[in-house]
Amino acid sequence: MPSSNKKSKGVASEQEYLLEMRQISKEFSGVWVLQDVNFTLKKGEVHVLLGENGAGKSTLIKILSGAYTKTSGEILIDGEIAEIKDPSDAFGYKIGVIYQEFNLNPHMPIYENLFLGKEFSNGLGFIDRKRCIQEARSVLDRVGLEISTKVLVKDLSIAQMQLVEIAKAIMSQVKIIVFDEPTATLTEREIEKLFQIINELKESGVGIIYISHRMKELKQIGDRCTVLRDGNYIDTVNLVDVDDCDLVRMMVGRTVEFEKRTNKYSDSSTDALGVEGLSYRNVLDNVTFTLKKGEILGVAGLVGSGRTEMAKCIIGEYKSTRGTITVKGKKVKISDACDAIKNGIVYLSEDRKKEGLIVKHDVQTNATISGLDKLIRGGLIDTEKERDCANELVQQFNIKTNGLKMLIKYLSGGNQQKVVIAKWVNSSADIYIFDEPTRGIDVGARQEIYNIMENLVREGASIIMISSDLVEVIRMSDRVIVMHQGKIGRILENDVNLCQETILNYAIGRQS
Repeated sequence: MPSSNKKSKGVASEQEYLLEMRQISKEFSGVWVLQDVNFTLKKGEVHVLLGENGAGKSTLIKILSGAYTKTSGEILIDGEIAEIKDPSDAFGYKIGVIYQEFNLNPHMPIYENLFLGKEFSNGLGFIDRKRCIQEARSVLDRVGLEISTKVLVKDLSIAQMQLVEIAKAIMSQVKIIVFDEPTATLTEREIEKLFQIINELKESGVGIIYISHRMKELKQIGDRCTVLRDGNYIDTVNLVDVDDCDLVRMMVGRTVEFEKRTNKYSDSSTDALGVEGLSYRNVLDNVTFTLKKGEILGVAGLVGSGRTEMAKCIIGEYKSTRGTITVKGKKVKISDACDAIKNGIVYLSEDRKKEGLIVKHDVQTNATISGLDKLIRGGLIDTEKERDCANELVQQFNIKTNGLKMLIKYLSGGNQQKVVIAKWVNSSADIYIFDEPTRGIDVGARQEIYNIMENLVREGASIIMISSDLVEVIRMSDRVIVMHQGKIGRILENDVNLCQETILNYAIGRQS
């Protein structure tokens, strides 16, 4: 760590920095997700926080906002030690965060969202709605949102919701405001308006932390940039002094050595799945690719690139606005997940607890639920066959459990993931979409997941693997789709020349 970032505890340096985060570390269950990270912010500055998915950016911001408590390190605001243990502490220090997922009540009008918890009252102690609406109108005018304050939030566009969030921050007179991927779903005109507001905030002395992967806008809006990698502080640079190549190298770092798999089972002459012109609102635009029989097709891209949305459109969870899907050369209509399963397509969600498992049920129920049609006799589930099936799956996938009746929530993350895979393998699917299959899983379980994937393609299945881990993508994929802003930036052959830097260049929209 640079010694220049260290100062005596509690000693101000003539308020050079509005915010200092010194040697910040965070541990979750023995895993260090941040280690000795330094970050500073000046008044009237836009400081870009940069790093790959999983680099630790969100964790650092959650510590600043009080959503997480730091394991070690210190935070100074205006040169004084700041204790931030919960969001109310952060609010007291005039810190505002605008996340990608907005913190708004969709069923309330704009003005009620702006004044929630801090409403004006009249002489009788009732809410003074007239004054709330007047004040809301004033602050919406400041951010350029020309819409009635009585409109429900659920009826707003993404850009309008973002302006409401900015209006909330302005009303709270924040000193520090964090923008987390603010332009991910905005049009060019909306981005221009956002940058105008950010510049006005700068001029008023507000310090701005700006998280984005869009390299073309960093120098347009940013002053300095701090790069994180794998939870570690790499460097802080003036954006005028570096080019995109320098930033990409800092993000990727050294090349990780690993053995790339060789696929003996892929049949390049046979399409298992075809996707043509798939579009979804303003999130996906003309996504076109094929998945070969026996292939593992990697999908890489940064947050907001549309990877998960693409998968959910394929299985019918999201209703695509345009595009066609073919399975084994036959055009199919997939309106929901049931249609996808009937056509031999299954999706293993990145959020296994919410979308992949029934956490209140046991291992047996979770493992066999997708193949119940094979276990029914006389209109009832044959419990003996169900138990035998579950036992077979537990042994086949080496699921470590104290018994079939053990509640799924008590299994480790790796074993939960193996139960999800076992469930879908039991459905006899032909096409598997793995979304972040090894996120939050230890090294040993990760290798077991890779072995399972290898066995699936050996037996004739085909896999789409969405992953933020570029080492994993290169190690396991036969080809790699790189997505950028809802489009396919490039489809790369996984030959000896493919490296992390090449993938990342396409992911950020910078052609190699």
